[in-house]
Amino acid sequence: MKQSEVQIELEKFRDFVINEARRNLSSLQKNDTKGLYESLKGNVKAMPNSFSMEFEMNPYGQFQDKGVKGKDPSKVSPNAKIRGQQAPNSPFKFGSGSASGQWGLFVSNIEKWALKRNIRLRDDKGKYKKGKYSAISQIIASNIYNRGIKPSLFFTTPFETAFKRLPDELIEKFALDIENLFTYTNTKK
Repeated sequence: MKQSEVQIELEKFRDFVINEARRNLSSLQKNDTKGLYESLKGNVKAMPNSFSMEFEMNPYGQFQDKGVKGKDPSKVSPNAKIRGQQAPNSPFKFGSGSASGQWGLFVSNIEKWALKRNIRLRDDKGKYKKGKYSAISQIIASNIYNRGIKPSLFFTTPFETAFKRLPDELIEKFALDIENLFTYTNTKK
């Protein structure tokens, strides 16, 4: 296989993964601000005896893709529609990272999201109750923190699909290792 053929195949791979990941974000309604959508990029370099491929996305894309374990699902409100651990197999967990002290920012972002979607409190009969978005965002943020974020696999699924479709010759010639094929690169806003 010539270098140009390798380059073409890898570029097709990259384009498929990015296009499908973007489509998934839109269909999963995880594309409110388009920040993650627009941050998806891929770089391919083919050399005579090797190649490299790198995908980039905003850092929170990893959390959307793999999900996040909740801190303590037993603390979720008994009135919550979604209960239990949402991402038991995720490598990420609320309360375990270096982003401590960012609760206010998290709640503020939830408040903007709830306002944009016109989410409001309701009583047992489904009628709207009085309540400020600051209160709604505290309730939602607390539930998300405790139960976690369900994995969307918006990126993983197209990556694995594209990987399975790579020509056998390419896989054999370069001894692809899926764990080393791509790296997430944090992009700065």
